[in-house]
Amino acid sequence: MVKLNINDVDCFYGSVKVLENIVFSVEGGEFVGILGPNGSGKTTLLKTIGRILKPQIGTILLDDIDVYIMKAMEVAKNIAVVPQDTSVAFDFTALDLVLMGRNPHIGFFETENEKDIAISKKSMELTNIWNLADRNVSELSGGEKQRVIIARALAQDPKVMLLDEPTSHLDINYQIEMMDLLKELCKKEGLIILAVFHDFNLAARYCDSAILLSKGKIASIGSLDAVLNKENLQKIFHVNAIVKQHPLTSSLYVVPLSTSKPETVRPKNLTVHVVCGGGTGVSLIRTLSKHNYRLTTGVLNVLDSDYDVVSTLGIPVVSEAPFSEITEESHRANLNKIDNAKAVVLSNTPFGYGNLKNLEAVIASLEKGVTTIVVDKTPIQERDFTGGKAQALYMELKDKGAIFVKNCDHVLSILDTLESKIGK
Repeated sequence: MVKLNINDVDCFYGSVKVLENIVFSVEGGEFVGILGPNGSGKTTLLKTIGRILKPQIGTILLDDIDVYIMKAMEVAKNIAVVPQDTSVAFDFTALDLVLMGRNPHIGFFETENEKDIAISKKSMELTNIWNLADRNVSELSGGEKQRVIIARALAQDPKVMLLDEPTSHLDINYQIEMMDLLKELCKKEGLIILAVFHDFNLAARYCDSAILLSKGKIASIGSLDAVLNKENLQKIFHVNAIVKQHPLTSSLYVVPLSTSKPETVRPKNLTVHVVCGGGTGVSLIRTLSKHNYRLTTGVLNVLDSDYDVVSTLGIPVVSEAPFSEITEESHRANLNKIDNAKAVVLSNTPFGYGNLKNLEAVIASLEKGVTTIVVDKTPIQERDFTGGKAQALYMELKDKGAIFVKNCDHVLSILDTLESKIGK
């Protein structure tokens, strides 16, 4: 199995040291993400491994052979580079450009044979660009050109691929398609892939491990859990962030937060239970969280965008299976959270038979004397999919003294008033 060793590497641009004491090893089948702030040395590291910038100290070994004593053609057979800049000086067709990836395998005074054409075609089919084979590169979009460059790298049939922000010009569907392909090739073909990412979540989804650079040095290296954590993100990127494991993909995901809160915001004593769904609670929850209210929520279906927000922010939530009706067990858990709250806020959520119990829970809170606020931005008639049952319960809310408002600002104003009374 192929192995890449980076041994005590220091690199300079003129008299300026840009990489210092870089040490790590990678084996075939490993997908490694290179992360770090702008100017931390990510691209320089790729250039050094790709034999573009020779280190003044240290060695780059591919299967125990120093790449800087290998012949250029031999390096090209083993290491493929996908740069951040995909500009092409001459007006080649897409197929011509991909065929250039076969140059290291073609002898002097030889031309491409059937095997070379077949490998190039396969590379273009894998990257979903065979339909562009006869198009001039100058006519292609940035995303199409990026896929051509990746196809050229694949056509080299390398042992190591170095990619500098490989998805930077791609639409989201092609990002996923390309990353899925690279991950599959990495595992099936035993490739070593080193890729620079600015997107933490993309790196977390596809990489086996990561290297975090800061000021030309390795600040952290190892598993995604070890590298992508709140402490490192705060220390290196100077941002507060929530790092959690996604319930569906099991990969980590990162949500950067504001590094500081306004000086006027103080910790709140008031606990607020938010009843929402269908994405109608996202803005409300973020606003209340930003103002440091202690929040609970429920009942929310997993996969609901409101659920994504509360789980990301670490807010206690009563959850239900995706697309399922609220069970009695979840309903009781919701009522228990309401019992521990000083205020309940109902968002501008639509109601069907599946979540009607949430509306019943809000009425129960009102009957217990809990301050109940209803965001009524859209008439309930337009949000009722229960044949009028939700409308009837809304009328009951009004009759029993719920406070109806139109937006988050009004909710915040009422809660701030309640909070000031508790504080006295």
